[in-house]
Amino acid sequence: MFFYFFESRRDPAKDDVMMWINGGPGCSSAMGLLMELGPCSIDMQNISSNGSVWNPYSWNSEANIFFLDQPVGVGFSYADYGETVETTEDAAKNIHAFISIFFEAFPQFSGRAFHLSGESYGGRYLPVFASEIYDQNQLALREGRATINLQSMLIGNGITDISTLYAGRYEVECGKASLDVPFQSISTCVRMKTALPRCQKAMRESCVDQFDSMNCRAAVNFCDSELSTGMWATGRNVYDISKPCEGNLCYKENDAISQYLNLPSTRELLGVTSPNNFSACSSAVGQSFNAHMDKWASHTQDYVANLLDRGVRILIYAGTYDWQCNWVANKLWVDKLEWSEKEGYTQEDWRNWTLVEGGKAAGEVKETPLLTFATIRGAGHMVPHDKPAESLAMVSRWLARRTL
Repeated sequence: MFFYFFESRRDPAKDDVMMWINGGPGCSSAMGLLMELGPCSIDMQNISSNGSVWNPYSWNSEANIFFLDQPVGVGFSYADYGETVETTEDAAKNIHAFISIFFEAFPQFSGRAFHLSGESYGGRYLPVFASEIYDQNQLALREGRATINLQSMLIGNGITDISTLYAGRYEVECGKASLDVPFQSISTCVRMKTALPRCQKAMRESCVDQFDSMNCRAAVNFCDSELSTGMWATGRNVYDISKPCEGNLCYKENDAISQYLNLPSTRELLGVTSPNNFSACSSAVGQSFNAHMDKWASHTQDYVANLLDRGVRILIYAGTYDWQCNWVANKLWVDKLEWSEKEGYTQEDWRNWTLVEGGKAAGEVKETPLLTFATIRGAGHMVPHDKPAESLAMVSRWLARRTL
């Protein structure tokens, strides 16, 4: 498995360790590295020469961080004998093994506070990965072996509970959840409003209460047809509704990053041994996960509840301009999450949080000692890309256990 590791700019001998993964499923974490939160950002003006520019808002300002291409087949990660990973639960075993080997390879970081972070399909990945690490830690303790010092999990605009997704998309398009005036046509909104209860009923019966692969797929197809096609027809960026969709996956940076990482000089510098060309996302991995209904076959939110009940801190954050994995859908599942301190979380008030004391609101937050939900106003699916200063401030306070 291929990774990029950057020591902290501040104090690598003392700072925490963080892992970042992008979503997909099947997308390389080089996207997060080179267009979001890494120390170097792709130079959109000068791709063919140096390729990258200094990012003053990199998250390694606060932590030692590695960006992992996973599962095998993604980015520069590959398998010698063609092994494939087709579900998140299977991927979790490889992730635990990799992290264990990472701390063996870099013993100076062993025992350091460790945080899992990511976005998008990371909302499915990370709760399962964190649970695997926690369970393996318990086994290691019984056997007298070293453990991974798992402290927290950070999920940005994730897809965790599929049952709330379409209700959230309706509010983004036809309500005022993201923009001051609904941007979808009235006729489309009426159609969506009519279809939503039927969509939710079909999803609940075939995907949630009792999973049936064939019927669940039919339910998803109906929901997508009635509640998603209108958005795709607008030409807007589904990851940031305030902008048009331009370039691969609606961002010109994706093509630039692929071009840069496929340069022979870049591959040599990185020590890449993968025989394959780099691509932002692996269609083969995405299709394989989809064939196994990975997004729908498991109640990922139950992993979140179990982690909270075992003392793992969790930050759910979301940019308000995202449609794909929108903030409303995330708020809906977090609000109904069944865990031991649900009542305490429910009783907490929402408040504005700011970049500087007394400054303009960066978003809203609701927080308890274990669970925090935060929005970032004006950001899309990739918060560090759209609001770099705000995202770094959020992470800095989270790692320091300060309130937002």
